[in-house]
Amino acid sequence: MALDPDGYKGLAGFRSALRRFLAASEVLCREGGVTAQQYQAMLAIKTRPNETMAIKDLAQQLLLTHHATVQLVDRLCKAELVVRAPSPSDRRSVLVSLTDHGEQVLDSLATQHLGEMLRQEPQLTDSLKRLRALRR
Repeated sequence: MALDPDGYKGLAGFRSALRRFLAASEVLCREGGVTAQQYQAMLAIKTRPNETMAIKDLAQQLLLTHHATVQLVDRLCKAELVVRAPSPSDRRSVLVSLTDHGEQVLDSLATQHLGEMLRQEPQLTDSLKRLRALRR
Protein backbone atom coordinates (compact mmCIF):
# COMPACT_ATOMS: atom_id res chain seq x y z
CA MET A 1 0.00 0.00 0.00
CA ALA A 2 1.53 3.31 -1.07
CA LEU A 3 0.99 6.19 1.31
CA ASP A 4 -0.57 9.44 0.25
CA PRO A 5 1.08 12.76 1.17
CA ASP A 6 -1.04 12.99 4.33
CA GLY A 7 0.21 9.58 5.45
CA TYR A 8 3.80 10.67 5.05
CA LYS A 9 3.02 13.86 6.98
CA GLY A 10 1.54 11.75 9.76
CA LEU A 11 4.60 9.50 9.95
CA ALA A 12 7.02 12.43 9.78
CA GLY A 13 5.11 14.39 12.42
CA PHE A 14 4.93 11.43 14.76
CA ARG A 15 8.65 10.73 14.45
CA SER A 16 9.46 14.42 14.88
CA ALA A 17 7.40 14.71 18.08
CA LEU A 18 8.90 11.48 19.39
CA ARG A 19 12.45 12.66 18.65
CA ARG A 20 11.76 16.02 20.30
CA PHE A 21 10.46 14.26 23.39
CA LEU A 22 13.44 11.89 23.54
CA ALA A 23 15.91 14.77 23.10
CA ALA A 24 14.21 16.70 25.89
CA SER A 25 14.19 13.55 28.02
CA GLU A 26 17.95 13.19 27.62
CA VAL A 27 18.42 16.76 28.87
CA LEU A 28 15.98 16.34 31.77
CA CYS A 29 17.65 13.12 32.86
CA ARG A 30 21.15 14.57 32.61
CA GLU A 31 20.07 17.60 34.67
CA GLY A 32 18.47 15.20 37.18
CA GLY A 33 21.74 13.30 37.54
CA VAL A 34 20.74 10.08 35.79
CA THR A 35 20.88 8.61 32.32
CA ALA A 36 17.74 8.07 30.25
CA GLN A 37 18.25 4.32 30.69
CA GLN A 38 18.44 4.69 34.47
CA TYR A 39 15.23 6.73 34.42
CA GLN A 40 13.53 4.07 32.31
CA ALA A 41 14.67 1.39 34.76
CA MET A 42 13.31 3.34 37.72
CA LEU A 43 9.97 3.79 35.90
CA ALA A 44 9.81 0.06 35.24
CA ILE A 45 10.50 -0.77 38.89
CA LYS A 46 7.94 1.77 40.13
CA THR A 47 5.15 0.26 38.04
CA ARG A 48 5.61 -3.32 39.29
CA PRO A 49 3.51 -4.90 42.03
CA ASN A 50 5.07 -4.02 45.38
CA GLU A 51 7.41 -1.71 43.41
CA THR A 52 9.95 -4.53 43.32
CA MET A 53 11.36 -6.14 40.20
CA ALA A 54 13.59 -9.10 39.47
CA ILE A 55 16.70 -8.23 37.48
CA LYS A 56 15.71 -10.77 34.81
CA ASP A 57 12.33 -9.02 34.39
CA LEU A 58 14.00 -5.63 34.25
CA ALA A 59 16.28 -6.93 31.49
CA GLN A 60 13.25 -8.07 29.49
CA GLN A 61 11.44 -4.78 30.04
CA LEU A 62 14.43 -2.71 28.93
CA LEU A 63 15.38 -5.06 26.07
CA LEU A 64 18.85 -5.55 27.56
CA THR A 65 20.99 -8.57 28.24
CA HIS A 66 21.14 -9.86 31.79
CA HIS A 67 24.77 -8.73 32.06
CA ALA A 68 24.00 -5.20 30.86
CA THR A 69 21.11 -4.99 33.31
CA VAL A 70 23.31 -6.07 36.20
CA GLN A 71 25.75 -3.29 35.28
CA LEU A 72 22.87 -0.80 35.11
CA VAL A 73 21.63 -1.92 38.54
CA ASP A 74 25.20 -1.64 39.88
CA ARG A 75 25.28 2.02 38.80
CA LEU A 76 21.82 2.67 40.25
CA CYS A 77 22.90 1.10 43.57
CA LYS A 78 26.08 3.15 43.63
CA ALA A 79 23.99 6.31 43.14
CA GLU A 80 21.73 5.11 46.00
CA LEU A 81 18.67 5.12 43.72
CA VAL A 82 17.84 1.40 44.12
CA VAL A 83 18.68 -1.43 46.49
CA ARG A 84 19.08 -5.14 45.83
CA ALA A 85 17.58 -7.91 47.91
CA PRO A 86 17.44 -11.67 47.49
CA SER A 87 14.06 -12.97 46.36
CA PRO A 88 12.24 -14.67 49.23
CA SER A 89 10.67 -17.16 46.79
CA ASP A 90 13.62 -17.90 44.45
CA ARG A 91 17.16 -17.95 45.83
CA ARG A 92 18.58 -17.55 42.31
CA SER A 93 16.72 -14.30 41.75
CA VAL A 94 17.66 -10.80 42.90
CA LEU A 95 15.03 -8.14 43.39
CA VAL A 96 15.54 -4.39 43.05
CA SER A 97 13.45 -1.61 44.51
CA LEU A 98 13.72 2.15 44.70
CA THR A 99 15.27 3.87 47.69
CA ASP A 100 13.66 6.97 49.18
CA HIS A 101 16.21 9.02 47.23
CA GLY A 102 15.32 7.09 44.06
CA GLU A 103 11.63 7.82 44.67
CA GLN A 104 12.38 11.55 44.97
CA VAL A 105 14.49 11.61 41.79
CA LEU A 106 11.90 9.60 39.89
CA ASP A 107 9.02 11.81 41.06
CA SER A 108 10.82 14.96 39.96
CA LEU A 109 11.80 13.51 36.58
CA ALA A 110 8.36 12.03 35.93
CA THR A 111 6.70 15.39 36.57
CA GLN A 112 9.08 17.10 34.16
CA HIS A 113 8.63 14.37 31.55
CA LEU A 114 4.86 14.67 31.78
CA GLY A 115 5.13 18.38 31.05
CA GLU A 116 7.30 17.67 28.02
CA MET A 117 4.91 15.00 26.77
CA LEU A 118 2.03 17.44 27.00
CA ARG A 119 4.05 20.00 25.00
CA GLN A 120 4.35 17.40 22.22
CA GLU A 121 0.68 16.42 22.41
CA PRO A 122 -0.64 18.67 19.61
CA GLN A 123 1.81 17.32 17.03
CA LEU A 124 1.34 13.74 18.22
CA THR A 125 -2.45 14.06 18.12
CA ASP A 126 -2.43 15.54 14.63
CA SER A 127 -0.01 12.89 13.38
CA LEU A 128 -2.02 10.02 14.86
CA LYS A 129 -5.24 11.38 13.32
CA ARG A 130 -3.57 11.37 9.93
CA LEU A 131 -2.29 7.83 10.43
CA ARG A 132 -5.64 6.51 11.69
CA ALA A 133 -7.24 7.84 8.51
CA LEU A 134 -5.01 5.48 6.53
CA ARG A 135 -6.73 2.45 8.08
CA ARG A 136 -10.17 3.55 6.82
